Amino acid sequence: SDNSYRVVMGANNARLDGFTITAANADGPYSDCYGGGMHNDTTIPTVANCTFTANRAWYGGGMYNRWYSPVVMNCTFAGNWANVRGGGMYNTYTAYRNTGPTVMNCTFLENTTNGIGGGMCNYNLSPTITNCTFTNNAAGNAGGGMLNYQSTPRITNCTFMANSAVYGGAMRNFYYSNPVVANCILWGNLPTQIDNKNGSSLLITYSCIQG
Repeated sequence: SDNSYRVVMGANNARLDGFTITAANADGPYSDCYGGGMHNDTTIPTVANCTFTANRAWYGGGMYNRWYSPVVMNCTFAGNWANVRGGGMYNTYTAYRNTGPTVMNCTFLENTTNGIGGGMCNYNLSPTITNCTFTNNAAGNAGGGMLNYQSTPRITNCTFMANSAVYGGAMRNFYYSNPVVANCILWGNLPTQIDNKNGSSLLITYSCIQG
């Protein structure tokens, strides 16, 4: 309860490779409530072969990304928690922006939030997500696996399984979000696989979606 607000601060062109990031508690005021495991604000690091586990924050328990677009590959986000948004990862920008982090070959497992986006929350930022799994993540409100708000992520070769929320077990898309989903499996998520609200829709190709 009295641990460091965050473990790592990102820096431009830095590479974080092969570490376990754990036990942050970003429960402070202002910027000290964003990004428990790693806080990236206007920086572009590369994060590879890392495990983010048991980190806590109000926004982005495992990782927080704002403005610019880090590359995250071969990483595991497990057992992280956010009070408001993004148990595993929170991606945001102050105005609508098409580009976002590149996330590939990553696992999002048993991350939770009281609010939205158990595994990942994309808020005005649109990441490219490839070869990732979202399993047993949970949100107290919406988007157990993923919540998209005014975002258009590209999601390819991914699996969403056994995630849960009040709205959109695998994914909730809100306020003109238009994700592109290809070669994915969405199965066993509760109460529904996908929930679209306020002008949102999906382009889905070559995918297996329960129901």
